[in-house]
Amino acid sequence: MTDVLRVPYEILCAAVKQALCNVGVPEHQAGIEASIMAEADLLEVPSHGVRMLPGLLSALKEGRATLAPTFSKPRDLGAICVLDCDNGPGRYASAQAMDAAVERARNFGVGVCLAKNTTHWGRAHAYASRAAQAGFIGICTTNALPTMAIWGAKTRVIGNNPLAIGIPDLNSNEPIVLDMAMSQAAVGKVTTWLREGKAAPGNWGIDTEGNPTSDTKEILKGAVIPMGEHKGAGLALMFELLTAALAGAAFTHEILARDPSGIDSASSKIFIALNVEAFIDRPHFDERVKDFLTYLGHNASPFQYPGERGWEAKARNLIQGVPLHAEIVVQLEGVGIRF
Repeated sequence: MTDVLRVPYEILCAAVKQALCNVGVPEHQAGIEASIMAEADLLEVPSHGVRMLPGLLSALKEGRATLAPTFSKPRDLGAICVLDCDNGPGRYASAQAMDAAVERARNFGVGVCLAKNTTHWGRAHAYASRAAQAGFIGICTTNALPTMAIWGAKTRVIGNNPLAIGIPDLNSNEPIVLDMAMSQAAVGKVTTWLREGKAAPGNWGIDTEGNPTSDTKEILKGAVIPMGEHKGAGLALMFELLTAALAGAAFTHEILARDPSGIDSASSKIFIALNVEAFIDRPHFDERVKDFLTYLGHNASPFQYPGERGWEAKARNLIQGVPLHAEIVVQLEGVGIRF
């Protein structure tokens, strides 16, 4: 077996969907969950792609995640709603939550959906992009189990609580999307570098004794560290409060106590959509965005807007096939998926 196997995106989505259906996830939900999961690999972010399927399947089989969740809205007032996701698959739940925010933004100019009782959503990019591809500005963040140390701590005490912002562009299918963890590197990226046999930069993490290390194995045992030191830590703290506290739900350490597997059972997420037309005529906004990107392109070479590299990878991989590392292929074979 070569280091990378390329699989057509549609075949990868179908295989993941079938694996989810096989354990009892409803077909419609499985389809959305699969497409978002596989999209991460399509855009060449394997840390948040189909490598996460075995863990999700185990959680579904063992009842740590709900096979056929029943969604409810315990609060629904104008532009704001709270969506209880019944601890179902997090990608499907997050797509529904962002859609709810977009629906409200269409009517009120702004929409906010606070989703509680969710599981891991994969990649934040998917939901900010979902709003932007619909023509709205999308913003989202989540809390998660502890993976990051902060000031005064020598071990993991808080999640790296990612933030994504999506801005619609003239090309509606390729919006500007910033997706970043509050750590120097996401835990999934550290795992990817371990799989690829690469040493991490010295500012990515610490070992179990709190010492800086470039050994990816030791970082995964220890903790990742915040980007910008107090800045990343402060943002992670605030996002914890904007999600778990606002939802009256589990904080990062309580997620860990409930389920340490990384499925992020009972986590909370917030989704915000802004209707561009409520602020400015859309053609004027598009022109202003284009002007600024042009200015940056003239003054920074080479220049790529946030998310552009992923859209280039998508175009390439829709033709060549989605690249899957041999180790991930073996993991998928372990849950019955063979190409």
